[in-house]
Amino acid sequence: MSNWQSICKENDINQDLPEAALFGTEQVAVVKAWDGKIYVVSNVDPRTQQGVMSRGIVGDREVDGIHRATLASPIYKEVYDLETGKCYASDDYTLPVYASRVTDGVIEVDLDSKTPA
Repeated sequence: MSNWQSICKENDINQDLPEAALFGTEQVAVVKAWDGKIYVVSNVDPRTQQGVMSRGIVGDREVDGIHRATLASPIYKEVYDLETGKCYASDDYTLPVYASRVTDGVIEVDLDSKTPA
C-alpha cells in the first residue's frame, strides 16, 4: 500500500540545502543533491534521536567507482548514503529512507515506504 503525500514544489528546494517537513508526527528531510536527484529521509538523527538531519551536510562518497549522494549528521558527522540509509562510519546506525517522486513539479513522499521501518 502507498501513502503518497505532497511536500512542496521541486523548485522550492535549493540544491545541497536540505529542508524539513512534518506529516503528523513523522519528520522528514528533503534533499536535492549535487546529482539533481531528490531524496527524502528521516529528519531524526539515528545516533542522537534529534530532528536535525535537515541541517546536515550534503556531499558524496565514491563506492566501487560510483559517486553516491550522502548526508552527514550536523551533530557527530556520521555520513549516510541518501539512497540506502547506510552509515559509512558505523553499522550501528541506519538513516530511514522514503520512496519519493516528482509529479508535475511537486515532490511527493510515500510515508508507508520508510526503510528500515
